[in-house]
Amino acid sequence: MTKHDEARPARRTPARRLLAAGGCVLLLALAACSSGGGSGASGASGSGSPAAAGGTATATRGGVYRTAVSSFGLTNNMDPVGETQIGFAFSVYDAMLRTLVTFRHVNGAAGTQIVPDLATSVPTPTDGGLTYTFHLKPDIKFAPPVGRVITSKDILYAFQRINDSKLVAQYGYYYDGVIQGMTGKATSPDNHISGIQTPNATTIVFHLTKPTGDFLQRVASPAAAPVPAEVAKCYNTPGTYGRDLVASGPYMFQGSAAVNISSCTTIKPMSGFDPTSHITLVRNPNYAQSTDNTRANYLNGVQITVDPNVADIFARVQKGQLDGSMTDPPPATVTRQYLTDPTLAKDFHSDLINQVESVTMNLAVAPFTNIHVRKAVAWVLDKSAMLRSLGGASHYSIATHIIPPTLPGGLPASYDPYQTAGENGDLAKAQAEMRQSPYDPQHDGKCDVAVCKNLAFINIGQFAGVDTVVQNDLAKIGIQIVPRDLSVSTAFTALFTIKELEPMSALGGGYADYTGTYSFAQPNFGSTALSGPVSCCNYSLVGLTRQQAATYKVAYPATGIPSVDSIINKCEVLSNGPARSACWSGLDETMMTKVMAWVPYVWGRNIVITGPTVTRYVMDVATSSISLTQIAVNNHVSIPS
Repeated sequence: MTKHDEARPARRTPARRLLAAGGCVLLLALAACSSGGGSGASGASGSGSPAAAGGTATATRGGVYRTAVSSFGLTNNMDPVGETQIGFAFSVYDAMLRTLVTFRHVNGAAGTQIVPDLATSVPTPTDGGLTYTFHLKPDIKFAPPVGRVITSKDILYAFQRINDSKLVAQYGYYYDGVIQGMTGKATSPDNHISGIQTPNATTIVFHLTKPTGDFLQRVASPAAAPVPAEVAKCYNTPGTYGRDLVASGPYMFQGSAAVNISSCTTIKPMSGFDPTSHITLVRNPNYAQSTDNTRANYLNGVQITVDPNVADIFARVQKGQLDGSMTDPPPATVTRQYLTDPTLAKDFHSDLINQVESVTMNLAVAPFTNIHVRKAVAWVLDKSAMLRSLGGASHYSIATHIIPPTLPGGLPASYDPYQTAGENGDLAKAQAEMRQSPYDPQHDGKCDVAVCKNLAFINIGQFAGVDTVVQNDLAKIGIQIVPRDLSVSTAFTALFTIKELEPMSALGGGYADYTGTYSFAQPNFGSTALSGPVSCCNYSLVGLTRQQAATYKVAYPATGIPSVDSIINKCEVLSNGPARSACWSGLDETMMTKVMAWVPYVWGRNIVITGPTVTRYVMDVATSSISLTQIAVNNHVSIPS
């Protein structure tokens, strides 16, 4: 990640995933991080083995993981065609849904590997990278109330739902124009897609319009999981199918078996999911562990309740009423308690995720039309002070470049082209850059002209501590900002709307939509992310063309606006491997040295506190949340029928 939904007017506007509604913002805004690039703070999850995962050496089978989140907002009511912008919901999808291929659902580099799931093997593309043929494992069944064998047509139907314009697919743009015949403009989920063939019940073939190196990662998306048409056909509006989401994985919503699917009129919502109060998962009786090499499935069930009082969530963990938190960051008092008490430290988990947070500069607004001004900003900001304002090293890691090191092609933390002593900033180097700009006629290392005064700086109240640091640092080089701490919805609406042309923001940054670097780079830096009147999430307008500027009635700078489209397009077609990773590293270097639209200051972390009942803790780097199919508890709790 980083992707808010309130600001998304159409399906083709990229959205970003959030770690927690009202908590740490993952794809769009500021979030959590810590110093260094390792596996985490004390108690950080690791390789996936019980001991390394922050639990005891013996993982127990059974019990129920009881947890709570502050809201189910932005989950699209768990309809996978809309997927979600909340990290924990991806963990729920992993527990409920199987896809042709999937990730290993563990932490670290192993968690980014693609492995077979419904498919018998990971296919090698043919026809010059344009054709992918998958063969399904036999006799894998849907959970009740469907209960029948999953076929290739169920996967086809999932893609037809993505292609249905009425269902407003959240990430449909990763398939539109990539799979032949997918445009996102279909009028029904029954409309045929010319580029997907199902020659028999166990074979599905995808024909692409161009080589796409991370197509397998895209196929691992929850929206690509098989969908039984006999149920989903009854839901033709966005975010409705999720109330009766039919599982294909090891867990299902409680009450699934009680749903009568004889007709659309007899279908009632499954009792295990209420968008206002709870998600309750129980074992899927039709799931066969022998067909699945990625999910351990220790738990008998999962209970996720809504508790808008975040402090209460952590109080309940400490009282033993919950087994652990999910995604909401703990209050500072709780963090200090766990980091200062050696007996509690093992229960504090802080793990790097695929996310960076940055101060953004709008390349169409003076003085940020000049790269020397932008580099001056990069040199002057005190990242250490920004880190302290956000909770310190237990929550964040200082970012030294843009692409998170957890993503393929992410450079090591040692790559730091604006490195300063203690990451405290360097005023002399900042002033030297400013003197090279046309905005310093007095050559005093400060912006001396009116365009540097009273610049709006967009933020949200939760992260207002950053405002003071940035305001004081920029004043040293003559840039005067006026912080505007807005509500989440208002802030992102202001940034999305290209005509607003807000000069600066503390809400820049990104979280990959899936564990592939293209899903980080294209929405944040591609000119095609500026293809509508609302832009997400290319807040800096990297690659804005003269034609786009004219369309939006935006003045186009005489010096032009740099584009990295050619690099993104080159990287996209390369196969996964060293060449593709090197290509993304090159993009990172270009953004840091030749574009400098963002000043990255923290890399994100997922923070979870668990209780003594958790015998195995595993963080899933692909979902940036707990791996519900890998953790284990010993609490002898059962789910009431």
